[in-house]
Amino acid sequence: MRRRQFITLAGAATVVSSFSAHAQQQPVQVRRIGVLLPFDNENDGPVRQLWPAFKQRLGELGWAEGRNIKFDVRFTTQNNDRIRAGAAELVASAPRMIFVWSNPGLAAVKEATQTIPVVFALVGDPVGSGLVTSLAHPGGNITGFQNFEPTAAGKWLELLKEIAPGLRRVGLVHNQNIPANVDFLRVAQAVSGSAGVTVAATELHSAADIERVLTEFAQEPNSGLIVAPNPLNSRNNEAIIELAARLHLPAIFPFRLDAEKGGLVSYAFDTVEQQRGAATYVDRILKGEKPADLPVQAPTKYQLVINLKTAKALGLDVPLQLQQRADDIIE
Repeated sequence: MRRRQFITLAGAATVVSSFSAHAQQQPVQVRRIGVLLPFDNENDGPVRQLWPAFKQRLGELGWAEGRNIKFDVRFTTQNNDRIRAGAAELVASAPRMIFVWSNPGLAAVKEATQTIPVVFALVGDPVGSGLVTSLAHPGGNITGFQNFEPTAAGKWLELLKEIAPGLRRVGLVHNQNIPANVDFLRVAQAVSGSAGVTVAATELHSAADIERVLTEFAQEPNSGLIVAPNPLNSRNNEAIIELAARLHLPAIFPFRLDAEKGGLVSYAFDTVEQQRGAATYVDRILKGEKPADLPVQAPTKYQLVINLKTAKALGLDVPLQLQQRADDIIE
C-alpha cells in the first residue's frame, strides 16, 4: 500500500472511531409525558388495572420509564378545581405531550393548551362534548380513544330487563355535569317505553350521596339500576355494588371489573386493550405524527359478563339463552 493511501485510510478510521465514540457518549433523550388521572392515587382500582397496561405497551414499543421516557402524573380525584389545577400545572411544565382520562380531565387540558399534543382515553362522546371536531378528523392537538356511544344506554336497559324481567323502574346513576352521561339518560328514557319501564335520573355528586340516593330510590318495588361510566362511579364501584346487593337492586355496570367485584352484570368494551391502543398513539406522536392526523378510535368489541352468584342472591333466574350469549360467567 502506498504511503498516501495508508495515511488517508488511517485518517478515515480515526474519524469513524471518533464519531462512534461521540455517538456512544450522547445521552439518551428523555421524553416527559404529563399524565392527568381523576383518582386519588395509583392504588385506586381502575388505575391499578389500567395504568400498568398503558406502560407495558409503551415498553413493548421501546419506551422504558427512567431511560427514555418519564411520567409526570397528577392524581386529581373528581374535584373539578383540582382537575383544572392539575391540567394547568402540567401545561406550565411544558411536557412533550399529555395523556389524560375522563371528560372533565380532557376538558381542562383542552382549555389549558391548544399546542401540546394530547392523547385521551375513557372519554365519552368527545364530539358531542365539544372536545374534538370529528372522530375521523379530530383537528387541533387532541386525539385518542372514546368509550361508549350514547346508544349503549339502550343496550344496558335491554340487558337489565332481560336478566330481571320484573323491573318496572330503572334509575340511571350518572353525573349531570358530564355531557356523555346526559346522553345516556336521554337515550335510556327514549327507549324505556318499549322496554316496559320508566327511567329516572339518579344523580350522584359525591361519594357521600351514594347511600342516601340509592336507599331512597330503592323504596319503590321492582326497581333496578344502570350505573353510567364516570370517574365518581368507577372510584366508588365497590360501594355501589355492595349497596345495590343490600337493597336488592338488580344493576348493570359499564366495566368488566364491576362484575368481577360482585356486580350483577356488565356490558363493556375492553378497557385494557384501549389503554394499549392509547399507548400506541403516544408512541406514534413521539415519533413525529400529529394528533390531528390520527382518528379518534371507538370500541369495536363489547363483552357481556354475568355474575350468577349475585343473581342467585337477588333471587333471579338468569335465562339460559342469555347465559349462552355471555362472554363470561362468574359463578
